[in-house]
Amino acid sequence: MSENGEANTTTSPTATNSADDARQELSVQLEDLLNTLSNKFAGVSSEIFAKMDEMSRRLDNLESQIMAGKVKPNGPA
Repeated sequence: MSENGEANTTTSPTATNSADDARQELSVQLEDLLNTLSNKFAGVSSEIFAKMDEMSRRLDNLESQIMAGKVKPNGPA
């Protein structure tokens, strides 16, 4: 009777290997996707910070020119 119980609860080695292979492949695919997304996010973040730094420099330059009287703000005509 114990043999019947064991036969009903075990799976074939092929089915187990296929399931393990599928899980492993899914894990690899997900890891690749997460790495790709992480790299893209890092690239976009770098671009945003670079643009913010450039805007800050331009604003500082504009502010210093206004303070020096070199640039006159446009007013109503």
